[in-house]
Amino acid sequence: MSAEVIALIVLVLVFLIATVRSINMGALALVAAFVVGTAVFGVKVTDVLGGFPANLFVILVGVTYLFALAKNNGTVDWIVHRAVIAVRGRVALMPWVMFVVCAAITAIGAASPAAVAIVAPVAMGFAVRYRINPVMMGLMVVQGATGGSFSPIGIFGAITNGVVDKSHLPGNPAVLFFSAMGACALISLIGFLTLGGAKLLRRDRESPKVPAMVSAGVGGSAGDSEPEPAADDLPRLDAQRSLTLVGLAVLAVGALVFDLDIGFLALAVAVVLTLIFPSAARGTVDKISWGTVLLVGGIVTYVSLLEDQGTVKWLGDGVAHVGTPLLAAFLICLIGAVVSAFASTTGILGALIPLAVPFLQTGQVGAVGLVTALAISASVVDCSPFSTNGALVVANADADERDNVFKRLMTWGMTIMIVAPVLCWAILVVPGSLS
Repeated sequence: MSAEVIALIVLVLVFLIATVRSINMGALALVAAFVVGTAVFGVKVTDVLGGFPANLFVILVGVTYLFALAKNNGTVDWIVHRAVIAVRGRVALMPWVMFVVCAAITAIGAASPAAVAIVAPVAMGFAVRYRINPVMMGLMVVQGATGGSFSPIGIFGAITNGVVDKSHLPGNPAVLFFSAMGACALISLIGFLTLGGAKLLRRDRESPKVPAMVSAGVGGSAGDSEPEPAADDLPRLDAQRSLTLVGLAVLAVGALVFDLDIGFLALAVAVVLTLIFPSAARGTVDKISWGTVLLVGGIVTYVSLLEDQGTVKWLGDGVAHVGTPLLAAFLICLIGAVVSAFASTTGILGALIPLAVPFLQTGQVGAVGLVTALAISASVVDCSPFSTNGALVVANADADERDNVFKRLMTWGMTIMIVAPVLCWAILVVPGSLS
């Protein structure tokens, strides 16, 4: 049995064991990375640890630390109230507002994790306050960021179009962007309707005022409501909240305009606020989602080991030599979705498109259709809790709901991982091969 096959079998076992037994999947994956790396691939421990996502660690810790401070001092409550007033109390609109905001931010060139890191904490706080399914809210935030990223000046769009040009393949940036945005909007609509959106619409129709906000952020029956709060009843902007808002603005501008590292920038803002207002910082470090950090860090470390040791390339090469181009096209979309659910979407887009060149040159599969199908398959799975965006959603979920959000997002991610390649292949690839 080859090393690649053994490594893939161990990955499956990690998921099975963590599902059956109550053990952090990340801890199990770290042990598996050590054993497989040293015993199967024969690499040093330092090489195994080289795959640990240090950047993702800093992002998760920095963002959750900063927004824990913002929640403690009431800044998040103030933002949520202002958002409700902006939509005139129509709470059902807020998931779509978050979708559009994230799409707009990434469409103008911001990195998808940066947009999600800024929007997700507020969106998840809003979900808790107004009894919106946190899985639905998180799903729409991630899909909005993903769809916008495929604009011609977006990160995913620029990478995909650049790889297509470099590989001397025909491309169509408009088809790529609108197809990806349509796929993300469709997934969001399905999530909205199946995860409580219909109830929100009905609640808004029956009582077009803002739902009651309970002090703990949860509880109360679905029908409870009270008149929309007057301006005088809103949380006041004291010095601490005002400075926190300035810090959040610095985070947004620094990450989106100047492309500064959002993790370190969030930590810097949090440290400054802690130094100025130490009393509000009590307990905030405990609210960092350490379990999520361990889980995602372990899984990504193991998958990075597979990438570094050529397992992903081994899979791709095997697909490239499949005799039937149409079957090869489907398999490469499936591989893109599966690997991207646990690794960098950017890296997958850059690695798998060139592998498709041999059978694209036969003319039996349309290049534009396959590239678009591969791009969508590899990106819409970013709601997986093992990706940066999905991990940010889980980390910013309410502590009591965090395990449930993780499990439900994993279910959504794994479902999309299978369904998206099938539909994209059937809609975008098959018609081109039959023409």
